[in-house]
Amino acid sequence: MKTLTITRPDDWHIHVRNGAVLKTVLPHTARQFARAIIMPNLKPPVTTVEQALTYRKEILQAVPAGIDFIPLMTLYLTATTKISEIKKAAESDQIYAFKLYPAGATTNSDSGIANISAIYPLLAELEKFDIPLLIHGETTDIDCDIFDRERVFIDTILTDIARNFPNLRIVLEHVTTNEAVQFVYASGDNIAATITPQHLLYNRNALLSGGIRPHYYCLPIIKREKHRLALVQAATSGNPKFFLGTDSAPHITSLKETSCGCAGCYSAYTALELYAEVFEQAGSLNKLEGFASFYGADFYRLPRNSGTVTLEKITWRIPLTFGKNDNTITPIKAGEELSWKMQ
Repeated sequence: MKTLTITRPDDWHIHVRNGAVLKTVLPHTARQFARAIIMPNLKPPVTTVEQALTYRKEILQAVPAGIDFIPLMTLYLTATTKISEIKKAAESDQIYAFKLYPAGATTNSDSGIANISAIYPLLAELEKFDIPLLIHGETTDIDCDIFDRERVFIDTILTDIARNFPNLRIVLEHVTTNEAVQFVYASGDNIAATITPQHLLYNRNALLSGGIRPHYYCLPIIKREKHRLALVQAATSGNPKFFLGTDSAPHITSLKETSCGCAGCYSAYTALELYAEVFEQAGSLNKLEGFASFYGADFYRLPRNSGTVTLEKITWRIPLTFGKNDNTITPIKAGEELSWKMQ
């Protein structure tokens, strides 16, 4: 196969930051994807409809001329979120979900939820208004091994949420374990999951073998090979409960390559090509379109895109960095070759 043409895809989980970083990275996403679910964990977090609409305007100003791109905004759920704000979000045609971060779980999650059972009244309102809840599924118990945090979260927290709110639409973001895959398989159609390129491509050796490689450090952390294989099986299965969400998370290179580096992999520039490599290796290129272009839109009850994109089978090399001066960003697989390229 020399070329692969699919319906223009969407990214159902991405970080584009703001300011100078936004201007650097947003064109990469807009070139590949028609729409993207925008994460709200800025400083300060995006907690109100008014803040989200202001952020949306900033994003649209960074879209290159001649490219159609729609940012799908989300709100950061906190212990102080008001029911009136949930109602306002439900009435807005620009807000598509609320994001739940366990407090301290990842980048800019300090405003997240420390006691999830205490926000059950808020989850009841999300269920009532049929607003999806996007979950960073990790426990923050300091006694829990970092490689077990997703599994423990599912066992101790997510199972209870699903039981208490059976009609709440939930996306378990960036799943990383076989246990998460099995949970989604066993749940109703209201529970789905996004899968990142790094968790499909790599196991934890990529992060730790031959030295610490900070540009492969993300949260949830990359797991064992058996978990990677379970994710590949799920992504390439044609099951509509699993769809594309890069979790592309840009950080300035100097903040990654430090004694306490930031969590996040920057994949937006080559996202579709990275997924294509995974699907090709699995002998499932015919399943890429559903995963990338159909299932997420269907879950969010949005129309599928009408345009197309074409990938060409050609070897090329990923740039070492993006941005200028003190605002450079190092992508995942920087300087390495890929075998697919979007035309």
